[in-house]
Amino acid sequence: MSRGRGQPPDLLHHLLLCNGASFLNRLPRSHFCNQRPARHRRHTSLGSKSDFPNATANYSNRQLENIATRWVLDPHPRIRVGEVPRVARVFEVVQKLSRIHSCFAEYRIHSGATKPPRIINPLMPSPFTPQRVVCLQPSATLTMRDLGLLDRVVACTKYCADVCPEASDGSRLIVSDSWTAQAAQILAAKPDLVLASVPYQLEAVSEILKAGTRFMALAPRTLADIYTDIVAIAGILGVLEQGEQVVANMRATIEDVRARCITTGDKPRVFCEEWGKPIIASQPWVAELIEIAGGTFVGQPGKTLPAEDIAQLQPEVLLAAWCGAGDRVPLEKIVEQRHWSGLPAVRAHRVFCINDELLNTPATSLIGGLRAIAWALHPDQFPKPAGIRQIVDL
Repeated sequence: MSRGRGQPPDLLHHLLLCNGASFLNRLPRSHFCNQRPARHRRHTSLGSKSDFPNATANYSNRQLENIATRWVLDPHPRIRVGEVPRVARVFEVVQKLSRIHSCFAEYRIHSGATKPPRIINPLMPSPFTPQRVVCLQPSATLTMRDLGLLDRVVACTKYCADVCPEASDGSRLIVSDSWTAQAAQILAAKPDLVLASVPYQLEAVSEILKAGTRFMALAPRTLADIYTDIVAIAGILGVLEQGEQVVANMRATIEDVRARCITTGDKPRVFCEEWGKPIIASQPWVAELIEIAGGTFVGQPGKTLPAEDIAQLQPEVLLAAWCGAGDRVPLEKIVEQRHWSGLPAVRAHRVFCINDELLNTPATSLIGGLRAIAWALHPDQFPKPAGIRQIVDL
């Protein structure tokens, strides 16, 4: 620390970043290993509260196991000994205001111009961040995996393994989903957050609320809603940047498929259903995927339609992704029972079953559904992906 003359420096402007290895080399190992007060060379008279390195070391000693980043606070050599108490106070204030386990500050000077310091905390969870999460729909579990937070999932449904095989490692309780939720099952997992998404039943929502746990209920309709839900989950769990990156990657892939489909010039009429008895058209986000893949969705997304009305729309491609049915939709049987043998889609053998989880799970798994749709519409432009089956015999 400098004893030089001149105007006192702006203290915040001298809280610079160094990497963790450099910081550890500058402080005696005893700062991190022992509980006794660390010596600040000849300035021990400053005391533990005003001794900036000692405060840093003691705090690090308590939180060392939680350090998940390579950046720590480092005092600049120009800070004078007499200013150490002020620096220690700045450190304490920043620490409290940002609610983080270690202090991080960033300061840069560009061409002589100054930028205000920015407190960053990319990886450290707040003590108020949920750590035990119950997921009542596969979309929630998949999003937790995409965010790198699957270790926080303490319970999920039996259907989650269909989209997220990593969830079926035996370390989690299996609970009913948001259609048949039970308060006792949720409470058994001792969660601090319950994530649920469509579909819901009124009785199930009542059971979730009865559990008395923080409850985040999602009800997306469009792709934009899904993006927002991913970022919202990331935000409440303290990993906002990861959420934004997941969305950015998802959108980039979707735009790549869109760009490839624009060149085809063919926009076939497509009907897609998410249930067969009664016939329910797929959700708006599926209609968006069909448009992105170069098709024209016919019918009203999410609504019940009689078979006769669908026949009048003369679809050129039929897609079926029944909720909970996986790839087991009986294509030949429904064509026969609905008297659809004269439809353009049936005559051209363009009738397909797409795995339920690829279209009915509002998460990144929709990328697989988009690829399946793109192949069904443009088999000469895209390779056949997993999760789609085409009608063979009528």
